[in-house]
Amino acid sequence: MAEDIRQDKKANFSALTEHNNNGVTKISGLASNKTGASKKLVIKNFKDRPKLADNYTEDTWLKLRDAVGAIQNSTSIKYNLEELYQAVENLCSYKVSPTLYKQLRQVCEDHVQAQIHQFREYPLHCSLDSLSFLKRMNRCWQDHCRQTIMIRSIFLFLDRTYVLQNSLLPSIWDTGLELFRNHIVSDGAVQKRTVDGILEQIERERNGETVDRSLLRSLLGMLSDLQVYKESFEERFLMETNRLYAAEGQRLMQERDYLHHVARRLEEENDRVISYLDQSTQKPLISNVEKQLLGEHMTAILQKGIYQQYDVFEAFYKKDLAKRLLVGKSASVDAEKSMLSKLKHECGAAFTSKLEGMFKDMELSKDVMIQYKQYTQNQSEPSQLELTVNILTMGYWPSYTPMEVHLPPEMVKLQEVFKLFYLGKHSGRKLQWQPTLGHAVLKTEFKEGKKELQVSLFQTLVLLMFNEGEEFSVEEIKSATGIEEGELRRTLQSLACGKARVLNKSPRGKDIEDGDRFNFNNDFRHKLFRIKINQIQMKETVGLTPVSVSVKETVGLTPLSVSVKETVGLTPLCEGNGTLSGLYLPVEQKGVLTLIIVLYQTNSSI
Repeated sequence: MAEDIRQDKKANFSALTEHNNNGVTKISGLASNKTGASKKLVIKNFKDRPKLADNYTEDTWLKLRDAVGAIQNSTSIKYNLEELYQAVENLCSYKVSPTLYKQLRQVCEDHVQAQIHQFREYPLHCSLDSLSFLKRMNRCWQDHCRQTIMIRSIFLFLDRTYVLQNSLLPSIWDTGLELFRNHIVSDGAVQKRTVDGILEQIERERNGETVDRSLLRSLLGMLSDLQVYKESFEERFLMETNRLYAAEGQRLMQERDYLHHVARRLEEENDRVISYLDQSTQKPLISNVEKQLLGEHMTAILQKGIYQQYDVFEAFYKKDLAKRLLVGKSASVDAEKSMLSKLKHECGAAFTSKLEGMFKDMELSKDVMIQYKQYTQNQSEPSQLELTVNILTMGYWPSYTPMEVHLPPEMVKLQEVFKLFYLGKHSGRKLQWQPTLGHAVLKTEFKEGKKELQVSLFQTLVLLMFNEGEEFSVEEIKSATGIEEGELRRTLQSLACGKARVLNKSPRGKDIEDGDRFNFNNDFRHKLFRIKINQIQMKETVGLTPVSVSVKETVGLTPLSVSVKETVGLTPLCEGNGTLSGLYLPVEQKGVLTLIIVLYQTNSSI
């Protein structure tokens, strides 16, 4: 029986003489009964390629043009999409690609040029209010994107052959962006009215009104995709921001709860960045708000007696400064030090000593890192993780609530390596890790391509779970990560309900409920290669509780910036050759990980 099976298997690999379309004749060695008979390969001349009919190119283009027109006019397409795709491939194989590309571009350009009239026909004094204008612009943009995607699907063969081989030619998608930018958004009157309308909506929201944030997000995304965001919108937006808050600071600075008002305004502006502004606007926006509400009025604020509540102000300013220093959000270190100089002049050295100590800690940490790198280089088994540590005097920095989470083994090992190094030089100290301000850069690949996600440590722990499974419930994620329930719900909300939704939530909704389930969003798209996913912050009043200083001197250690050279990213943090597929995320060469650690000591030496 075994012999019969072997013979059957062999028979499956044998064949009689076969002919293929290129005229190559293959003769199987099994066709001869002679032992050791040699195999023969007979090669015939290639057949001449059949000539196209005289009217084939013209007729095919007319068919394709009709299909493009149907897409642009939102009518049904007469022909099968597969048939149209094959027609494009046929034309390209007969070297009609240059003509086809030019014809397609011209048809698309004619259509886009015709769209400008719907905006020009409404002068500034027309009854069409700014919100209606914005909605019309957004509808036009969304239609254009949808049409470009459909057209590209038909002409995909042209895009991936002729266009790809000619580096000077923009792709079909980029051509669509170029045409919309040149003929719609770059029109002076249209662009002005669009930006004016957006600024008006933002001003309304700042005044307490409810606005359509999804509309603003779409339009500002349009300006960003068309690469006119900074010059057309951001410059004017920052000017309007300065104007608003300069006047507001003059008007409200004498009020007793002025600092609480400043904290609320800063929180609102950060929320705008998360909701609809481009991430690049965050640093100049927050810097401008702080300058207008604090910097420009600092002397007057202090002279009015608010300095008597300096502990409230110190707690507020310290917390904000700490976040900027630890997460790298400070627009300018020189500007930060200039602010401290003003405070020191008005209130004396005692007022600013802790704030100045924060900067000193950042500088001292550099020396520690030189020693640590020398230490790791002398190890018999050098780590593949590249670590950076900042040692911070806890008395200088805000207090953070300790929280225990479940870290991957490689992170735990990293903690032990640094603990051994540091306590070897400074005995009598106890290390306590603090994950609240931790963050990471994770690398992954979506259908659209490779991306880097800049996320918090909590977000990191959640995302890493999707290397081990496709779908998880809230309770399963909580059990696996150890993240506190309230923090976990905010983390899941940021990943599945925010601006960059890298997770899908079922059922959909803006809040996280007990029965919700989550899976990896492989269809996630974003124009940027590195995307920052902001952690949703817990609502709180900044600075109401002054930071208490213990009699026992404490030293803080934060953050740990880890540059992983082999197996970090959205990947299992372990060695091995296992493959990831489907919703799993691919192994990348390196990533960045940041952790937080608090160090307690029994003596005052550093």
